[in-house]
Amino acid sequence: MRQTTVAGQFYPLNPKALKKELSRCFKDIKVEQKNIIGAVVPHAGYVYSGAVAAHAYASLPKADTYIFLGPNHTGYGTAVALSQEKWTTPLGEVEVDTEMGKLLAGSIVDLDEMAHRFEHSIEVQIPFLQHVFGSDFKILPICMGLQDEETAIEIGTELSKAAKSSGKKVVFIASSDFTHYQPADVAFENDHYLIEPLLEMDIPEFYRRREERNVTACGFGPIAAMITASKELGGKDVKLLNYATSGDVNGDNSAVVGYAAITVE
Repeated sequence: MRQTTVAGQFYPLNPKALKKELSRCFKDIKVEQKNIIGAVVPHAGYVYSGAVAAHAYASLPKADTYIFLGPNHTGYGTAVALSQEKWTTPLGEVEVDTEMGKLLAGSIVDLDEMAHRFEHSIEVQIPFLQHVFGSDFKILPICMGLQDEETAIEIGTELSKAAKSSGKKVVFIASSDFTHYQPADVAFENDHYLIEPLLEMDIPEFYRRREERNVTACGFGPIAAMITASKELGGKDVKLLNYATSGDVNGDNSAVVGYAAITVE
């Protein structure tokens, strides 16, 4: 069982308080299922990025399996790590799609729990799904320590193959914040500059721009893998649903973190 690591820090540990916080995140956002194949969502504390994430989750369709791609902040575990343990949050347990996991055997993706044990980028996403869909879904959590372009594309391709082979309805979710600790105006400009090629599903240009301006988006590899997989499953229309920074919450615009909700249909 993969136990919670950041409950009580990034989001409330108490189930009642967590439900209340999630309701706040979704306040004034219309929950309307769309034919979305992939999404980018932030992974900061809910008080900062929860409302941005909710814009994406409010649009997601009911799926059999939600495939999560998150960066490895801790450095533990293998380079591309798949968890096969059941996950738990204050809202209950979530099953991992072990059948689809087996379809990745022999690929670049390794079975490894250590990479996930203390990593928050995927954990913080699961309560959003529980809030919208209850418990009738499975997840496939993949933690990426390697995020270069070639690796990201390979992961996305392997995931699209597994999704097609499984015959299941899947949604790919990339967990990433954008600029870290820059003035708000710099973060806004650089983040939108980086998001532009995503709207065209242009991964080489996305990597080029990230390096050109040294944009500190922590989950650039998961984003590229998600775009690759979504494109191979017919995704064509990419939309930026919402963008905000930590400064919008705490009023400090001198050094902000940027958050974006992006979907692929």
